Amino acid sequence: MKSNLQIISGKYRGKKLFLPIDARPTQNMARGALFNMVNELVDTRQSVSVWDAFAGAGAFGLECLSRFNNPNVIFTDNAKSSIDTIKRNLSAVGENARIEMVDAISAISRFGNTSDLIFIDPPYSDYGLGLLFIKKLSKVAKTGAILIWEFEKINEMPKIDENWEILKDKTYGRARFLFLHRK
Repeated sequence: MKSNLQIISGKYRGKKLFLPIDARPTQNMARGALFNMVNELVDTRQSVSVWDAFAGAGAFGLECLSRFNNPNVIFTDNAKSSIDTIKRNLSAVGENARIEMVDAISAISRFGNTSDLIFIDPPYSDYGLGLLFIKKLSKVAKTGAILIWEFEKINEMPKIDENWEILKDKTYGRARFLFLHRK
């Protein structure tokens, strides 16, 4: 489905992105602000391993492909429409990345210990899914990994275990972004 969603910056700036059916993508303005914060936390001149865990349209991972120097990007989602949309968006920018149709929770053991930057945006209706993801990721994430969790701002501040340090807590519209650093 066509949308107003686009890549914000980098070599693919302005490239329109397709959306899967029933998607709730992170809006362009919020994603731009989010990446301003990412640039403060991650050295994007180095090779960065990125996992877009509940990928949807893949906007987060695509933005990393556009902005970062030689990123290794993995997209996972459990919906076929999302996987098809990510493939379509990747082909439109001419990039290659790893795409897997898999549940993000079950993929933690495979991608959680190698990723430098992890973005999770589970359905807003399932706040507990984000909490479960972080709890399981905590057991395998490498020291120094950055996790960004987008959830609906009406939810309470989550209790994060002692393995994570909260770096930033920002709200844009109905979205809240929690930036966590693995100690």
